[in-house]
Amino acid sequence: MTHRHRERVGFDDADTRADEMHSTFETWFDDLRENVAAAQTSEQFREWLDVQSRFHDYSHRNTLLITLQCPDATNVAGYRTWQQEFDRHVAEGESAIWIWAPIIVPVCPSCETSKKYHVDEECDDDTPQSEWSDDLVGFRPVPVFDISQTEGEPLPELDTTAHGDAERLLPTLRAIADDLGVTVRTIAPSEWDHGDARGVCLYDAEQPTVELRDRANEADLATTLVHEYAHALLHGGIADSDERAKREVEAEAVAYVVGRHFGLDTSNSAFYLAAWADADVETLQERLGRIQSTASRVIDAVEDAL
Repeated sequence: MTHRHRERVGFDDADTRADEMHSTFETWFDDLRENVAAAQTSEQFREWLDVQSRFHDYSHRNTLLITLQCPDATNVAGYRTWQQEFDRHVAEGESAIWIWAPIIVPVCPSCETSKKYHVDEECDDDTPQSEWSDDLVGFRPVPVFDISQTEGEPLPELDTTAHGDAERLLPTLRAIADDLGVTVRTIAPSEWDHGDARGVCLYDAEQPTVELRDRANEADLATTLVHEYAHALLHGGIADSDERAKREVEAEAVAYVVGRHFGLDTSNSAFYLAAWADADVETLQERLGRIQSTASRVIDAVEDAL
């Protein structure tokens, strides 16, 4: 994505503000949909998608096991898979994440037992064992490791960062946390324990808590904070993976709008949305009202503070 300087957009006339904001947001979403479509056909996105396709889609039970053992896991694979597929190796001293792997073997079509136990069955089926069909006969524990536990060749990444001058915007966004009913903490990279995430929203206190991984790019910190504000204002704890993907689209769309309003280049949001929304960019249209109202609330709070 090309980083462009943007002028801050103002909605100063109280009589026409609502209509102007609605019209402007509609135009921006049209731009964003076009950018998402372009991102999905880009070489960078195709390379990223190819790598992601090599990771297993784990069952709900295994996803829960992974989360319990390594809450910030992002990409998980077996020891040899990391070596052979991704040219990475598990770092010394790392503890495995244990999940259930299916045991699939050929079974007798009549008594449905495997070769190992078939001799003990009083079964007169004479189908050659070479013609038996594979079937699930149980599960066994197997070790896997998250990418954060490995070293080696980097995986392709999508540049989803924002750019621009946020010298005034970032402290103002932090200052409105109380108005929005959110606690904000900025964490040093050396103390960050949320994996590759740039920010997280936690719901286990009296009010939502946003934690940000500190970094030099203030524009990206600002849009990450808005993204997490959107989660705090809209979402609560979401467990359903399909719904979570749609909520990520909502939060990033809010960050895109607020960042663009204040003159930041948020065009790389297209890569973020392409990764979450896949081909279903209609989620933006479906949830436009929620996105607009949340973006407007953050913009109004910032404008009042400024």
